[in-house]
Amino acid sequence: MPTGLAPVVDDVTRVLVLGSMPGQVSLQKQQYYAHPRNAFWRIMGELIGFGGHADYPARLDALRASGIGLWDVLRLCDRPGSLDSAIVPVSMEVNDFEKLFTERPSIARVFFNGAKAEQVFQRLVAPNLARQPMYLRLPSSSPANAGVAYDAKLRAWRAVVDVG
Repeated sequence: MPTGLAPVVDDVTRVLVLGSMPGQVSLQKQQYYAHPRNAFWRIMGELIGFGGHADYPARLDALRASGIGLWDVLRLCDRPGSLDSAIVPVSMEVNDFEKLFTERPSIARVFFNGAKAEQVFQRLVAPNLARQPMYLRLPSSSPANAGVAYDAKLRAWRAVVDVG
């Protein structure tokens, strides 16, 4: 079973964006949201002002400078392909959010990139947390979420940068 990616957080991270588990392309490249049709980096580029052709380290630097971190709810799972619907429920192992939130007390808000991330977090993580940040589900940036127009995704995702 593949293991997820390390969290992208630092001492000034105030917002955490959580996916469910990286897809095949992201795991192969060891980069968050690496599928070329995933709208995440295009959305973040528009919201925090980096160019669409920025390399991966520059994109991560821009997120960190804006107080935005990345991680996934699942540490590992069995999933043929990249669709969240294909995750085998009995194989799910969550990341250590108690440790993360203890080590990074500046994280005040969690935004879920899609329904599966929220569902798994609320079921397997939230009941065991001593500290509960504010949560909000956003429309998935995945190309599988083609039913939501890009402009609607962009409007919803603005909440990530509007955190005061």
